[in-house]
Amino acid sequence: MKLKLCFVTLTLMSHLAIADIAVIVHPSNANAMDASAISRLFLGKSKKFPDGTVAIPLNQAEASSATGLFNSKALKKSSSQLKAYWSKLVFTGKGTPPRSVESDIDVLDLVASNPNIIGYIDSAALTDKVKVLTTF
Repeated sequence: MKLKLCFVTLTLMSHLAIADIAVIVHPSNANAMDASAISRLFLGKSKKFPDGTVAIPLNQAEASSATGLFNSKALKKSSSQLKAYWSKLVFTGKGTPPRSVESDIDVLDLVASNPNIIGYIDSAALTDKVKVLTTF
């Protein structure tokens, strides 16, 4: 019985450890972006895709596991670091954080309907309605 419990626990934990975050755009978006360019968009340092079109970054709710992974893997910041970062920019009038939605499904629907939106989801939620730029 202990062996089964140990196996189930390890299996569940290994799933969490290999979770990937996919950065997605509309299928018609021909831009290629590296991790640095993606980070600049989501930190408000850039407002355009490499081809010059307007980019609209889309976050998920702070409580989302995808958000935590994206923040740590792509932005290299913790939740508290990001709160401080955005508080400073908002207070000085130099920036506004990206709009947030509740779930992977919301991000998928919005990205699939607008070529200017860039978002991120758990890679397990991917569909053919969007194009993957990169995974973290």
